[in-house]
Amino acid sequence: MTRLHTGTGTDVTVGVPAEASSRSPSPASVLLLYGVHPEWEPDEQHRVAREGRRLGAAIRRRGHRVRVLEIRGNHLVDTLAPFDPAEAVVFNWCEFLPGVEGGEAEVADVLEQLGFAYTGAPPETIRLSYDKPRVRALLEDNGVPVPCWAQYDAPGQVSWDIFPAIVKPAWEHCSIGVDRWSVVLNGDELVQRIAHVIETYGQPALVEDFIDGREFHVPLWGNDAVEMLPPVEMDFSAFGDVRDRLCSYESKFSPDSTSYRRIRSRIPARLTAAERDELEEACRLAYRLVGCRDYGRIDVRQRDGRMYVLDVNPNADLSADASVALAANKAGFCYGAMGSRLLEWAQNRAPHQ
Repeated sequence: MTRLHTGTGTDVTVGVPAEASSRSPSPASVLLLYGVHPEWEPDEQHRVAREGRRLGAAIRRRGHRVRVLEIRGNHLVDTLAPFDPAEAVVFNWCEFLPGVEGGEAEVADVLEQLGFAYTGAPPETIRLSYDKPRVRALLEDNGVPVPCWAQYDAPGQVSWDIFPAIVKPAWEHCSIGVDRWSVVLNGDELVQRIAHVIETYGQPALVEDFIDGREFHVPLWGNDAVEMLPPVEMDFSAFGDVRDRLCSYESKFSPDSTSYRRIRSRIPARLTAAERDELEEACRLAYRLVGCRDYGRIDVRQRDGRMYVLDVNPNADLSADASVALAANKAGFCYGAMGSRLLEWAQNRAPHQ
């Protein structure tokens, strides 16, 4: 089919930045969940655990009673069994559930079934965000500019003539399957990369016009009133080759890689008033259409003065050095204040309220 379009509990205290607003003690306990995959390298396991404790400590400094719970396997129900949903709110920082396909959404499913209020997106939104073609069609049908795209279930009979193009797995996230060779410059490279994606990931390939321009990671938060936080620009100026001017999996998760070291984040992004208005309009609409809740991040590229939405991330990374936390800090919210605000929205949905 081808469719072508045009458009375990731990308490640790660490130093955190000065408060940006008054403390807001919580009437409920906070259970901060984060996941560690047992197959990760020890350094990566330690890094993720350290980040989880750091966020827990920052939230605790805001007056909350926090229990940090590390999830290392498919034991979420057992982990939560000692806690009463009427007395605890979950800060959901799980991007997967070890050993469970689609575990990111499964975590939210379990929290709902157990009756916990929790931060972030519901399971249906997380599942939708994994289906890149469906998200693009939804955005396009509602007037959100997206790059020209097509889905291919087989490498034969490819009808595409826009280059450079980028080829991605259709149902992944976190740039899984994206590297410098994802950018293709001609038909032969395109067919080869489509075949690679289908054979390697067992799913269709998404082909897009590669927007070789400025890239913005745009955090938003809120529900009834959605606010755009200061946009973050990814600076690719260190790279002359078009294949390197993208946020690949390596650039996000391989600290020893050249792309990880040389791609810089500029915050706030330098934008004219008109550019900012266009960016905000597209991102707010995308946020609502996909069903983001409490927070999210929209990835956008600009070419010839026009903004194109690349991706919607309803469960975006909340590490202290990631875009959402950096933008919140720029807006006057220290790390703990950011977490406290997300918890406030979750508490408004709690059964004891």
